[in-house]
Amino acid sequence: MAAISLRRLGKRFGTVAAVQELTLDIRDREFFVLLGPTGAGKTTTLRCIAGLERPDQGEIHIAGERVDEWSAAQRDVALVFQQYSLYPNYTVRENLAFPLKSKLRKFTAQQIDERVLKAAATVRIGHLLDRRTDRLSGGEMQRVSIGRAIVREPRVFLMDEPLSNLDAKLRELLRAELKGLQQRLGTTLVFVTHDQVEAMTMGDRIGVVNKGELIQVGTPYEIYNSPVDTFVASFVGTPAINLLDLDVDLGSGSARDGSLTLALDAATRETLASFPATAGARVRIGVRPEDVRLVAAGTPDAGTTSGTTSGTMSGTIYGAEHHGVEIIAIIQAGTHMLRATIPADSKVEVNQPVQFSFVQDKLHFFDPLSGANLRHARATH
Repeated sequence: MAAISLRRLGKRFGTVAAVQELTLDIRDREFFVLLGPTGAGKTTTLRCIAGLERPDQGEIHIAGERVDEWSAAQRDVALVFQQYSLYPNYTVRENLAFPLKSKLRKFTAQQIDERVLKAAATVRIGHLLDRRTDRLSGGEMQRVSIGRAIVREPRVFLMDEPLSNLDAKLRELLRAELKGLQQRLGTTLVFVTHDQVEAMTMGDRIGVVNKGELIQVGTPYEIYNSPVDTFVASFVGTPAINLLDLDVDLGSGSARDGSLTLALDAATRETLASFPATAGARVRIGVRPEDVRLVAAGTPDAGTTSGTTSGTMSGTIYGAEHHGVEIIAIIQAGTHMLRATIPADSKVEVNQPVQFSFVQDKLHFFDPLSGANLRHARATH
């Protein structure tokens, strides 16, 4: 068992609180992703787990044992960095063997060779064993780095943005391979990234971190479909969620800001009425681009997804981003700029008038001041 538990973990660097009372449970054999922007505290958290940083407060447990007073070597974890940290004058074989030659490990030459060959086969670098690492590509060097972690057979793998230096195509390939590798090894893996695509495609669960605080933990589906606040809603999802600050009038069944009026269906009015202090109040409404429906002439009706749409609203096409399988249409509606995901064969032109609607059962409602999701706020009361 290699479950990890953090209890009120805190770490400061001078006046900067890098990690603030972070409490988190990572399950045994889980692929867990720490996701957040640069400076969020992800790497500091990882380094505290690894034993490379000593926390100022809190507890760290690995496999049920409290380890925050243990050295990095005692914790039996392997760390893979963004930088490859290989010995350039060594061959791949020598780099893989290096962690096993410590006097503390007491492996025979045959045991070392067996482990090196097994690790090389696992990350598909057996054909590179006798090549010096300064003659490898970026992807090959990262495979060697991962192999050097595997060869130790640790209880936990900790990976700090290991794919960020690679090109997009190679990142996509290694994402799939790394996920498959973790499943084959059956080990606990904690993966740090600022890339929400990596988090959503690889993680069994995701912990979203910002300014040293753990904001939300959940499966990729939960993080995307039930964000606890506007930070999570905006940080996860490409293209980003549309956020509109509108005045709710439950009497007339609408939400508006003067330049845009959203007709609310009965279910949405009932939902809004159940939130404290939303009637006649300003509410931040979030709608994902795939839940914006264009109904203009010349654009195929994309409203095949189940759910009631709002009354139509008017706008013009401000721009369009062609992504091959889809188009991201940018709609100007009064002072608002909205993004809508539409089929690739849609005919849209700049300045073209359009009508659009929202799938109402997919809308998110946030407090415009705190950013909190009103559904979550209600659930906690």
